[in-house]
This record gives sequence, C-alpha cells and structure tokens, in this order.
Amino acid sequence: MLASEGVAGFTTRRVAEQADTSTPAVYELFGDKAGLVREMFFEGFRMLRRHFDRLEETDDPRADLVRVVETLRKFIRENPVLSEVMFSRPFADFDPGTSGLEAGSAVRRFVVGRVRRCIDAGLLAGDETDIAHVLVSLTQGLAATEMAGWLGTSKASVKRRWDLAIRAVLDGFRAPRASGRVTRRASSRPRSGRRR
Repeated sequence: MLASEGVAGFTTRRVAEQADTSTPAVYELFGDKAGLVREMFFEGFRMLRRHFDRLEETDDPRADLVRVVETLRKFIRENPVLSEVMFSRPFADFDPGTSGLEAGSAVRRFVVGRVRRCIDAGLLAGDETDIAHVLVSLTQGLAATEMAGWLGTSKASVKRRWDLAIRAVLDGFRAPRASGRVTRRASSRPRSGRRR
C-alpha cells in the first residue's frame, strides 16, 4: 500500500480493506495508525538483521565490512518504501523514540562489530560508532541516488561509483602506518656556495 498509494493514502481503513478485515480489528492489534507504522518499523530492522546474519565472517575484515555495505544497499533497493519508514520517518504522527533505538540496536551492533574488527586488525583508525554511522549514511545516500537514476546510466558506471565511494571512505579511515614515515635528513655533503 505504501508503495502504490504513498504516505497520504496509508490509512487504517485502507489497510483493513486490503487485509479483508475490519478497522476495529486493526486498532485492536496495533492500537492506532502509529502503532501499525511502528510494527513495520520494527519488522524492517528485524528483516535487515536477518540479512546481516547470513553474512559469514572471513579472515578479511575489510572485505567483510564491504559486504555489509553491499547487503544494506541491496536491502534498500529491494525494500525502498520500508527503508523510507525505517530511515526517513515519513509519518509525522510516528516517533519511534527510545523503542526505535532498541529496534535498530541489533543492526547497529552488527555494523559496529564489523568496523571494530577492522580497527583491531589495524586496517582502520577512529571511533567504531562514528565510522559505522558514516558508512550507513553513505550507503543510504548512494542507494537513494542510484534508485533515482542519478548515479549512472549503466551497471558498470553505477558499480564504479559505488566502489569509488566505499574505497575513498575506508581509505580515509585507514590507520596510519607506525613505521612507514620517512623523514628527510640534512645531507652530510658540504653545500655549494650557490643558493637555491
């Protein structure tokens, strides 16, 4: 219904009609329209966590983190309206509050955990929560741009831009090398009298 009729057309009466039940039955189950939206919000995060749980952990933490981004991208593309409810909150009368934070906590812990593995392996440096927020926000923005048709006109160009963005962000958080810094020493040879 959300996909076909939008937020304005999403009413408890229309939901009851589509579900072949009565409006009082919808109210009995969910309390009100906000309760119905809240349950969609929670179910969205449960679905996303199930997608993440299918990802196997390998001995390459960075590749594992990239797969998390790819999984989130796929989820948003396959569930654009549900993702909007989860991440954009299009309903003015729905505020998830603290329960919303709890709904997303399993997803958040998973993403932060994969970032933490990269930090522990010396591949990234910084606060794991900050990095996770940046990656999730980047993914949401790029996915929205891709679905709007602004990320490229071919699969190759879209993939290239996704790869470029993810690589740039992860490289930006790359841990500095401990012993790789080269300092330039003054030459022991005597200088000529000529100035440069």
